[in-house]
Amino acid sequence: MKRMLMAAVLGMAMSTTPFVWAAGNVSAGKEKAAVCAACHSTDGNSLSPDFPKLAGQHEGYIIKQLMDYKSGERQNAIMMPMAANLSEQDMADLAAYFASQKTAPGAVSEEMLELGEQIYRGGNKESGVPACMACHGPNGSGVPAANWPKLASQYGAYVETQLHAFAKGERANDPNGMMRDIASKMTEAEIKAVSAYVFGLKP
Repeated sequence: MKRMLMAAVLGMAMSTTPFVWAAGNVSAGKEKAAVCAACHSTDGNSLSPDFPKLAGQHEGYIIKQLMDYKSGERQNAIMMPMAANLSEQDMADLAAYFASQKTAPGAVSEEMLELGEQIYRGGNKESGVPACMACHGPNGSGVPAANWPKLASQYGAYVETQLHAFAKGERANDPNGMMRDIASKMTEAEIKAVSAYVFGLKP
């Protein structure tokens, strides 16, 4: 437990390393977001569970992901070319716009509720999986200052895909490998259940 807490502290320190960003402009971001609508919808509430909801996500987190796509630190065949020509101002504007939108609510199925809630709120002490809410908050709102994302109402299918990617090391842009370490300890049932559970959280 002490090791996990230390990892969390180190992760926060690393992920809050100061970056100088241009101030995002919501109006400009709305115009620039037109190209994003095909996958993420006009307001950032994707209609497909395979594409993440961006509406209401923290600005810093969106910017970091766009930067990681542009640098290649985060691999994705669709997003890497989309981010390739974005300037820092473009990223800031897009992040400001999507962050200003309201997240469409989700719901958790009854069969996934018990295990999903157990993992999200209490983790699994036997396997060393910490409670998800330790970093993402009791209601899934995340921690903007640490660039820990909002998970509330995010599509379960998307969250599940990301947890699998972390577990396999296919996604490696998490501070100090925190998510890779956690996801690799989770069972398939735990991944499915907690992914379904966060979809039903209300921020």
